[in-house]
Amino acid sequence: MTADEPSVLVFDVNETLIDIDALAPVFDGLFGDPQVLREWFGQLVMYSMTVTLSDSYVDFFTLGRSVLRMLGDVHGVAVGSDDLERLGQSMRTMPAHPDVAEGLTTLADRGYRLVTLTNSPPSSGAPTPLENAGLAGHFERQFSVDTFGVFKPTTRLYTGVAAELGVLPTDCMMVAAHIWDTMGAQAAGMSAAFIARPGNAVLPSDSLPRPTLVATDLIELAALLG
Repeated sequence: MTADEPSVLVFDVNETLIDIDALAPVFDGLFGDPQVLREWFGQLVMYSMTVTLSDSYVDFFTLGRSVLRMLGDVHGVAVGSDDLERLGQSMRTMPAHPDVAEGLTTLADRGYRLVTLTNSPPSSGAPTPLENAGLAGHFERQFSVDTFGVFKPTTRLYTGVAAELGVLPTDCMMVAAHIWDTMGAQAAGMSAAFIARPGNAVLPSDSLPRPTLVATDLIELAALLG
């Protein structure tokens, strides 16, 4: 590694590594429209930030079920306990994107330390979403915001991960499919790689930090990092 290269890659999980479009059948079955998934996910992210800014906290999966009930009220659709259970189970068992295992293997072979930082809570005695997706073995550590009691993009999450690993934030690169995640990491002193998954794009503002790197998937990211 050169002095300018990260030694640690910190990966977001939902949508960056695992495919949230696998949740679409839940929303198609409830609302008759799989695109309500994107409405739900956008609201879930917004309310995760809202509870942090208002000094509140509830775990991401619990919040996800609450947002589903809220959307049921908005759309005039009855959301029952079976629907909530189906969403919760589906959130824990989403598959990996097809490029992820190869990309992670290449990056690990090149000497990068690989960890994750996710909004999702740890699973009490049950397999984590990464374990269910067959990805857990690629990572040295799995960090959850649940440990810190705040959601992304709060800067102390990123500095906290660096401190736990015994490195500086400047030694780390955040890898995420969401610009709010890369911006939070950059505000904390990390570099950032944006993974342009379908439905996501770089925010075109000269007044805000751009990602250090932009890649279509993890295989391209490995090539860009050399």
